[in-house]
Amino acid sequence: MSLFGNTDDLAGRPLADRMRPKTLDGYIGQHHLLGEGKPLRQAIASGHPHSMIFWGPPGTGKTTLGKLIAGYCDMEFITISAVLAGVKEVRAAVTRAQQLQQEQGRRTLLFVDE
Repeated sequence: MSLFGNTDDLAGRPLADRMRPKTLDGYIGQHHLLGEGKPLRQAIASGHPHSMIFWGPPGTGKTTLGKLIAGYCDMEFITISAVLAGVKEVRAAVTRAQQLQQEQGRRTLLFVDE
């Protein structure tokens, strides 16, 4: 037994993944949007987040916030690279989202990363 608990599921994962907040309350910053009763927090709580653009330098929590929104709203999280993806990859992501909606009634959050 490890002094630090079960670490097998963390082994090999990047530090950013291991340290990523698991709840909105654990997310630091953007209180004007994510605080109790604030617009984005209300949209997430309703289960109907709207389209949005997150802008900022790498490592500031854009992907983390996207993953949190998807988790809270029970949405599939699909990420594609704006730099590397072409029309083929975007179409594949849209097709996957349509399949999930038709087969499981599950919505998708498409995250286009820098």
